[in-house]
Amino acid sequence: MVLLLFVDLDPGLKALDALGGFFVLRTGVPPRGTLPTLASAWTNPRSGTAGEVYGDPVTFRIRKVAQSIRAPEPRVAVSVAQQGLAARFWSIALGAAALCGRVPDLDPELLSWDPDASAPDDLWLREVRFRPVADLDAVVRAGLLVPLSAALRSRHRVSPALLWGNAGSALAGTVRQLDRWARAHGRPDVGERARTLAGGLFAHPDLSGTLDPETLRRRSCCLYYRVPGGGVCGDCCFERPPSPARGRT
Repeated sequence: MVLLLFVDLDPGLKALDALGGFFVLRTGVPPRGTLPTLASAWTNPRSGTAGEVYGDPVTFRIRKVAQSIRAPEPRVAVSVAQQGLAARFWSIALGAAALCGRVPDLDPELLSWDPDASAPDDLWLREVRFRPVADLDAVVRAGLLVPLSAALRSRHRVSPALLWGNAGSALAGTVRQLDRWARAHGRPDVGERARTLAGGLFAHPDLSGTLDPETLRRRSCCLYYRVPGGGVCGDCCFERPPSPARGRT
């Protein structure tokens, strides 16, 4: 693997800004230099008070999301927070692959995270290295989503099927956004590459059963309908919010 260093003004990275907020990747040392890396946030939580950001960043993020959406139970906040991060990971990596033909190495040891912020300013890559497009699955699914799922499930009772359903939904949403951008800007090649690459990603067993291949509706529910006034998402497996008796999925 050839590693190349580049700076914040690198055209390949700045080009992602035009794709939308979820595609933005900041590089270098974050303004708040004490931000934890994703690796440390997931595997080495320090003891701290309930309101301390860096005691256990994962728990802090879940509580922040829960308060923001008025989640009726922790697993709803876990789902919403995880899907947001999954969308960020897919957007950055797939966007770079489709638009620039290369993927930034989103090594959790190099990727800083601000659990007290919101996208797109929540992730900072301290040292940028390029990896080939063929490594897309290794960078996102294996390198980020698998340890994120393990970290969340070590703290909360949440179904793996729900988390992978979120990841599949986020990937499909990223492809739709890239396709819309490609059509609007006369770059059909970008949309085509995004669809082709996503097809390969969905072939992995973790993701292959997450969406109906005909309708692209997901086969699990992200639980957002449980949020007050939330309703169902556009790709939800439910046509309408289920009754409480059906809600424990």
